[in-house]
Amino acid sequence: MLRAIDRERYRVIPVGITRDGVFVLEDDDPDKFALDAAMLPEVVDNNTRIVWPEGGGARELRVRRADGTVEDLGTVDVVLPILHGLHGEDGTIQGFLDTLQLPYAGGGVLDSALCMDKHFMKIALQAEGVPVAPWVTVRRARWDVDPEGVRTDAAALGDILFVKPARAGSSVGVSKVHHLGELDAALALAFAEDDKVLIESALVGREIEVAVLEGRGGASARASLPGEVVLTTREFYDFEGKYLGGDGVDVRCPAELEASDIEAIQALGARAFEAVDGRGLARVDFFLRADGLVVNELNTMPGFTPISMFPKCWIASGMTYAELITELVDTALERA
Repeated sequence: MLRAIDRERYRVIPVGITRDGVFVLEDDDPDKFALDAAMLPEVVDNNTRIVWPEGGGARELRVRRADGTVEDLGTVDVVLPILHGLHGEDGTIQGFLDTLQLPYAGGGVLDSALCMDKHFMKIALQAEGVPVAPWVTVRRARWDVDPEGVRTDAAALGDILFVKPARAGSSVGVSKVHHLGELDAALALAFAEDDKVLIESALVGREIEVAVLEGRGGASARASLPGEVVLTTREFYDFEGKYLGGDGVDVRCPAELEASDIEAIQALGARAFEAVDGRGLARVDFFLRADGLVVNELNTMPGFTPISMFPKCWIASGMTYAELITELVDTALERA
């Protein structure tokens, strides 16, 4: 995104967050954050400190350098929070920015929090009549005292299952369970990420994804042409396949679909987005089965790399990568 954003229109101030939660002023260098499977990029503490606006409507952003001097970086028009997972995609940073009265792109507090927690996301979708995969939610406290009951509930969901943390992203901690003998290890992996875990029926069908943008000027949400994830040798669309271009998965956009299927996918994608009070953007993931569509999940800040489905689908629908970023920023400014 650093490389693609329209530099004639925007002045970018890159803010990084270290593993310890320190906000630092980063280098405006796209190459520094290129995805490399051998060494993933990391924000390290460079002894700068972002000094956020004091609230009350002021939007002046400053940085305190290592020598203690404070430099004015200018007035913030909009924040583009390109963050996945906890504290970035769960409504936390959105609430922080709301408190400071800083406009930002993407999801708000409610839709971010709902979609980060797969348990409550499914409940919200079900309440609006959006079909979801059968599941059971298991909390660590129950697993500790009633493992046999959990195994019984899991067996009722079918022979092949997926086990995933309720509040993690990018397929971290997810396992495909081929028989109940693999369930305990899958739960241990998921519980390492979260104390609330979902066990889902493994659905058979084409894996279809659609990119959704918030409507402008009061209009309804807009959905892109659908894409398809085709697994060749990979068990499921995991972290390596999503971000590192790993073998065994083919991301195709647009997907080869009948016109009626495209229309149904776009309509249900927009409906799911509105069911969670979606703002800004989301990627909606489906299984296209012989008996119809099932929504797997929504991602309120989906992957945005050149191999990611969200930008690929909008590019296939007629936007450039730079125009898509501009759309997110303009929508945030219009909302503000």
